[in-house]
Amino acid sequence: MNNENANVLINCLIVDDEPMARKGLEEYVSEVEFLHLAGKCENALKASEYLNKGNIDLLLLDIQMPKISGIDFLKTLRNPPMIIFTTAYSEYAVEGYSLDILDYLLKPIPFDRFLKSVQKARDFFILKQKAQQIVPANQDYFFIRCDSKFEKVLYNEILYVEAMQNYCIIYTVSGKMISYITFSGLESQLPATQFIKVHKSFLVSIDKVKSLDANEITIGPSRIPIGRTLKDEVMKKIMENKLFKR
Repeated sequence: MNNENANVLINCLIVDDEPMARKGLEEYVSEVEFLHLAGKCENALKASEYLNKGNIDLLLLDIQMPKISGIDFLKTLRNPPMIIFTTAYSEYAVEGYSLDILDYLLKPIPFDRFLKSVQKARDFFILKQKAQQIVPANQDYFFIRCDSKFEKVLYNEILYVEAMQNYCIIYTVSGKMISYITFSGLESQLPATQFIKVHKSFLVSIDKVKSLDANEITIGPSRIPIGRTLKDEVMKKIMENKLFKR
């Protein structure tokens, strides 16, 4: 780990109804220097108490639990942290990845597989921290691979981004580009001061929003849905200090 990333510390929460599974994950967490165990609990309802404090970066989340499953719990979260599913049931993998989770670990979980997964979380965490910094004036573009070419993309020309399985479509004022990149990967690298996630499958450029209501955003001729759990955050961020009142 280089000096730039040496001080990374990720607060994680273990959520699993099986005591032995919680104990095993706790032991794994203690072996990884960049992980800090912020808590552990046996169901998703108790996990909400930790999340409400706002200091959880990573959820190690079981799927099959009483009262509410890990998948259903994740769907209720307005601003979820990084998610790694831990489960004995492989049949949930497709649905899990459709929710933009980082990884899917099958029990019993070998330590090397756990380590690979949390290293992915660390890399994503670092990228997200960097993306939240304001882009310097002399850095107004990036390159992205499209088929066999690397295309230059200007930040101020992006209208919105749409997720399509393992691909993303970047819509710009001059057309669209399709790139083999995950939605979460692209989101983590776009500056949070200029772009906002408005739906599980859409990111939009804040400056390009023409109009919005509780259900959708208009950008040029396109109408983009707003996710039910994201409405309040989207309205606030797009219109903060810019709404004229009577």
